[in-house]
Amino acid sequence: MKVLVIGAGGREHALVWSISRSRRVSEIVCAPGNAGIAQLARCVPASQKDLDDLLRVTASERPDLVVVGPELPLSLGLVDELQRRSIPVFGPTQKAAQLESSKAFAKRFMQRHKIPTAAYAVATSEQQGLESIDLFHLPLVIKADGLASGKGVLMCETRREATEAISGLMAGKLLGSVQSSIVIEEFLTGEEISFLTLTDGKHVVALAPAQDHKRIGEGDKGPNTGGMGAYSTDGMVDEQMREWILNHIALPAVRGMAAEDAPFVGVLYCGLMMTARGPMVLEFNARFGDPETQAILSRLDCDLVATLEACVEGRLSDTELRWKPGASACVIAASAGYPGSYVTGRRISGLEEAARVPGVELFHSGTALVDGHYVTEGGRVLGVTAAAATLDQSLSLAYQALGRIHFEGMYYRRDIGHRSLKSA
Repeated sequence: MKVLVIGAGGREHALVWSISRSRRVSEIVCAPGNAGIAQLARCVPASQKDLDDLLRVTASERPDLVVVGPELPLSLGLVDELQRRSIPVFGPTQKAAQLESSKAFAKRFMQRHKIPTAAYAVATSEQQGLESIDLFHLPLVIKADGLASGKGVLMCETRREATEAISGLMAGKLLGSVQSSIVIEEFLTGEEISFLTLTDGKHVVALAPAQDHKRIGEGDKGPNTGGMGAYSTDGMVDEQMREWILNHIALPAVRGMAAEDAPFVGVLYCGLMMTARGPMVLEFNARFGDPETQAILSRLDCDLVATLEACVEGRLSDTELRWKPGASACVIAASAGYPGSYVTGRRISGLEEAARVPGVELFHSGTALVDGHYVTEGGRVLGVTAAAATLDQSLSLAYQALGRIHFEGMYYRRDIGHRSLKSA
């Protein structure tokens, strides 16, 4: 069968890598892909922001299955259009993807369906936002309502920081686009867990849990990024807690969307805070996470394509996922200046040497091939990923591989997995 993957980042490279391991797949196309993905798939030019362009590629390629990686095509309604054309597609419809594309929708949805989450207020004007500050104890959290590539969440320690965050979001200074509404939230404390599930709109299957490191700096300091690393271990969530999350968060969300005439098919990503009051939802995403996917799929020990098809065809209850025991880790090599401005076109060396480290996979996030050489083409450049018997071993392998890679301005955090290692 022929599979078309939409996207261009490390998540899509991991998806293509996992899909390529299926015996049933004869050809993989990726639109637009990147230089690393091109080793496994035929990459075709396409704009992820242009629905017509993506539909043109799909019509031309006539795939047996389309897998949508990023959130933007989902929010534009790509799945709806492909379903109208009777093309099998893995991912939620535009209406269902509101769980990610609108934080305000998601908070109200959780309230309606009694899904545990932080107390919140929605503000549609700067004045309303400023008045809402007084409803919460400091610190508090302020979120852009719409998509923000993982950078629309602001932790505010003081009233002044909160005021600046509200005016910055509303005026378009912080994200480059004006936010017509924002969410102000109670600040939750505890361990964050990325709990990803697959769903066919009725049934839910959990993926291996992961933990993401969103801050740019070591010790979880500095501004939020799209993710600087992630890891996954067997002990992160025990069987009892996994069942609780499925039955009190994931299943109620899937059933709630179906009840509201927006059946959710695809990945329901539950970003959780494990608080003293129990797990609470920080956010829902409507797709695989990045870089969690790199860590999670490197532990998958079965045919991903068969499971994605089961979701699309409404027969997920027949499916059971198998996982390699142990752990995995993904460390992001980023361009200097990220998540702010950065220079691209820096030549990357040492990739072949790094790939020789046993258990390591190199997932390209932002690379291009110029005159036969790999160069940087994004803020997040590479996701160096390793699976091993323990987290310590997988991190050691990933950092060993990173030590063989070089490009001017290369930056990576040296403390990925520190919270888990400290508590071990």
